[in-house]
Amino acid sequence: MRISNLKSIKNGERVRVVATVNWEDCDQPQKDIFIETEEPFTEDILCNPHAFLVGCIIPAMHFGEKRIVLDTEICPGLKEGLETVMSLMKEWSGGQFSPLSIEAMTSSLVQYRDKQRHAGLFLSGGMDSLAALRVNKLAYPETHPGAIKDCLFVHGFDIGGVVQRGMKYHVFERAKAAMSKVAEDANTNLIPIYTNIRHLCDERELWLEKFFGAVLASVAHAFASRLELVYIASSYDIPNLVPCGSHPLLDPEYSSFDMRIRHTNIAMSRLDKLRIVAGWDVALNNIRVCLANVQDRLNCGKCEKCVRTMLGLTAIGALDKTSAFIENDVSPDLLSGFSITIRHREPFYRELLEPLKACGRDDLVRVVKSKLLNKGSALS
Repeated sequence: MRISNLKSIKNGERVRVVATVNWEDCDQPQKDIFIETEEPFTEDILCNPHAFLVGCIIPAMHFGEKRIVLDTEICPGLKEGLETVMSLMKEWSGGQFSPLSIEAMTSSLVQYRDKQRHAGLFLSGGMDSLAALRVNKLAYPETHPGAIKDCLFVHGFDIGGVVQRGMKYHVFERAKAAMSKVAEDANTNLIPIYTNIRHLCDERELWLEKFFGAVLASVAHAFASRLELVYIASSYDIPNLVPCGSHPLLDPEYSSFDMRIRHTNIAMSRLDKLRIVAGWDVALNNIRVCLANVQDRLNCGKCEKCVRTMLGLTAIGALDKTSAFIENDVSPDLLSGFSITIRHREPFYRELLEPLKACGRDDLVRVVKSKLLNKGSALS
């Protein structure tokens, strides 16, 4: 793979940084990949080669490329980190992914050292990122360098990430309006960002198991002149770690000496996160977990992600306190339409059994136990 033609393009009130990807060892078509933002953040996005290198490393391995070539300098710390990433991918894939060579000159300088920068967080509206923002705001004084000042909201991730499903810009605008309320209440800026890096490979399993953390990190590098630290909220807690596209062994390795990536809140269970978000009214009323496009609703109330979140809110007595879901209750029938054991979801449901029982929802406890046992899951 060769990454070339790096450039910035101004189009009205937006600026896009672009690179051309040419494949050498597979039959994938040439593609221009980009990261874009709107005013007032157009002065903060730069055509950083680190952004494109990080975004391309997983697809290059997936398609069997033997090398990545850039005609520009890169941070030796990032190169070392990506070598660790490739070793992890080889291990997680059972040897199907082979490490490739990174052919680029290494820089002897650290950029932006004399520029005032701060910390950011990727905010999707889901429970992980909302809890991460709340925890940070409660723990860090506003003047601390680790205090979050910017929330990055990305189109081309869960919204607009799959080509066949369309770009869904109207869904993004609706979600952006909800996240703007959260960011404002947290005294942070919401930065809307658009990228097509996920489109290098649309395969769902690759995205979930190996790729999505790299896309987030690539976006972070494009804002390295503004941000020195970017948090990625954990998907799983320590007792339930599995190979995943975002992982505490993976995300920090996407860092350079210009940009630090931190995988955060790994000590918190999903139930811990639910409780802390439930104590923050603005976040509780703007939760966005659903990937469906339902008119006039943030969440459909029927998919696995919606029902799992509603179940958790029921367990802590908070479902009737949020307007993010029209439903004020969860019936056992709502769990009949999907599996609760896909993609290592079992721990999220197991931890709800005791609080559901404590609030008298034996009907929900029975159906959750039954669905877990159908896969032979041990109930502790």
